[in-house]
Amino acid sequence: MKKIESFTIDHLKLLPGIYVSRKDKIDNVTLTTFDIRVTRPNVEPVMENGAIHTIEHLVATFLRSHELWQDKVIYFGPMGCRTGFYLILAGDLKSDDIFELMKETFDFVLTFEGEIPGATDIECGNYQDHNLAKAKLSAEKFKQEVLITKDEKRLNYPTI
Repeated sequence: MKKIESFTIDHLKLLPGIYVSRKDKIDNVTLTTFDIRVTRPNVEPVMENGAIHTIEHLVATFLRSHELWQDKVIYFGPMGCRTGFYLILAGDLKSDDIFELMKETFDFVLTFEGEIPGATDIECGNYQDHNLAKAKLSAEKFKQEVLITKDEKRLNYPTI
């Protein structure tokens, strides 16, 4: 079996950041998959499930409502390793293209108050597993490490 591209990234060198994971062409549309890496793999603790779930609900809602980006959002969801998220957008994009969007997005998580969108037993398959406080801790960490100052080593995958 062919090794998928994301398994060729040296996860021991990978820092929290915004990375282009892959680009796929479907007909005449390019889909760009971003690796939104919140914690350092195999070095830092992974995110708690309730935090991941809450970030997923908040960010998916924010992005799908964003005036400039809503029509480009294909998917936002967690990585199985619990160190980050995948964001798939229509367009041939670079990490730098969504840097400001990620600032807005994580500021939204940090300032959010109230009921988590889509977090009722009718709307969600695991509605009781949310944690806004821990989601905000993860969002603040990501903001401080990645979004305050643009750094190329947090926008381009490390080479092996």
